[in-house]
Amino acid sequence: MKYNKLIRDRLPEIMKREGKAVKTHRADDSEYIQKLKAKLVEEAAEYSRDENVEELADLMEVIYAVLAFKGVGRDAVEEMRRRKEVERGGFSGRLVLEEVT
Repeated sequence: MKYNKLIRDRLPEIMKREGKAVKTHRADDSEYIQKLKAKLVEEAAEYSRDENVEELADLMEVIYAVLAFKGVGRDAVEEMRRRKEVERGGFSGRLVLEEVT
């Protein structure tokens, strides 16, 4: 089967141990960020479809990879998240915007 998608680093070794032939290549920066963005959408869609919390862990892993690629630390993003929560709130209120006039 052909995939052309970003995979976790250890998957080729796992598949080879299972007796599978695996062909991979290392993405350059341009391809890598495009594949990461596609992976973000893929993992979000999987969670939306299955509501399996493990998919959120996969989504976080992709987010961490994007942050590392962009040279942004996890602490910096957490600070951004906290600042937005203080300024604009979170989602615990379950508010649904119906209309603005």
